[in-house]
Amino acid sequence: MKISSFLFSGLLAIHIPVVPASEMQEQVTRVQETALADNTAWELLESLTTEVGPRMGGTPGDALAVQWALENMKAHGFDRVWKEPVSFPYWVRVSESATIVSPRNQPMAVTALGGSPGTDGPVRAEVIRFADLAALEAAEPGQIEGKIAFIAKRMQREKDGSGYGAAVGGRTRGPFVAAKKGAVALIIRSVGTDNERLPHTGTISSTEPGRPVPAAAISNPDADILEAMLDRGGEVSVELALDCGFEGEATSYNVIGEYDGSGDTGTFVAVGGHLDSWDLGTGAVDDGAGVAITMAAAKLVAGLPVRPRRGIRVVLFANEEQGVYGGKAYAQAHADQLASHLMGSESDLGSGRIYQFRSFVSPEAEPAVAELEELLEALNIPWSRDRQAWGGADFSPMRALGMPVIDFNQDASAYFDLHHTANDTLDKVDASDLRFNVAAFATLIYWVAGSEITFGPVPLER
Repeated sequence: MKISSFLFSGLLAIHIPVVPASEMQEQVTRVQETALADNTAWELLESLTTEVGPRMGGTPGDALAVQWALENMKAHGFDRVWKEPVSFPYWVRVSESATIVSPRNQPMAVTALGGSPGTDGPVRAEVIRFADLAALEAAEPGQIEGKIAFIAKRMQREKDGSGYGAAVGGRTRGPFVAAKKGAVALIIRSVGTDNERLPHTGTISSTEPGRPVPAAAISNPDADILEAMLDRGGEVSVELALDCGFEGEATSYNVIGEYDGSGDTGTFVAVGGHLDSWDLGTGAVDDGAGVAITMAAAKLVAGLPVRPRRGIRVVLFANEEQGVYGGKAYAQAHADQLASHLMGSESDLGSGRIYQFRSFVSPEAEPAVAELEELLEALNIPWSRDRQAWGGADFSPMRALGMPVIDFNQDASAYFDLHHTANDTLDKVDASDLRFNVAAFATLIYWVAGSEITFGPVPLER
């Protein structure tokens, strides 16, 4: 048995795995082999996308998804299942259209951005193009007064999905910046890497001060057409009509299920994904896959002949898409239980193959993470030390309190072809990739739940 000790917060913490390292490796090998042959995640995902489908926060589909989660957690043998309320502004999409009206008529594929106000009837105005959000912010006073601003930045395809962060500011902050500059509306090139004539929705900022202008995304091919017209010189005008906006407040629920450990420790490893989706597709990739992966991985570990000593909690978060409302509510409700959360990890980047993982643990616990790397070696998932893990959008509020987290970095090369579009459907998910993800999460769950490692809380200045 491997024994190591380290000092944390002035206390001596002893790391003594419940089983010898060789026995843990043998058990993890069995777990991985079982996961790679098991179809539980696929069955869950097929059920969620077929029986529920789109589940935007506050809609009847969202309520149906909550009921689905409660019933399926109970059916899969969770020892406790409950829901916790999450309230948020209720945004409604009714209809949308956009047409280039001069120099010639050209309808465009368009979708309103979540949180956008409506146009109160069609708005027709000249379009002024900006290369990116920074260019819009630098616009001269009066340059777009009474006009429609157009952010033309194209998202770049990257394995780690980093192109999203470089482009998404135009969507989240652009409507507020355009309002300050006097524009009547904002159009953005879809934040996506595809060339399909399907626009990508997504929310505008829920925390930015001020009132936004009506805002919509056009598909990448339509953005190409609009740019080609602008390149020819002369005035280009668009008519935009958005029937959408907020209608009071809605309540949904974080759905939580727990498997007990074999020891009475009161601690657990927490995994999960967000239960809601956008309304354009069926939310198979974002984030039905994460829901299915983490539920299946938890069930697999809990179904072992001898459960690991510590417990397993699966959190299916409400309304991540429009402002991480479920994650924030969870952190507020469970801040006083930080010590019970041994580790957190969210799956929210589809089902692409995991190619590395990152960690965010206390400095004293960091050397122990090498054990997880050894256990994941058979899956060829190395430990990347280039930057710290953030836990995913929904667990990030708990991370901010000091909860340790592990990020599994999935291959996102194709993820943003589908993200927030009508193309986010079950046929885009590869069943073998889904099983691979389950194997990785099951390894993490077994390692954390089956050891005595103290991973945190993590000093906030890390």
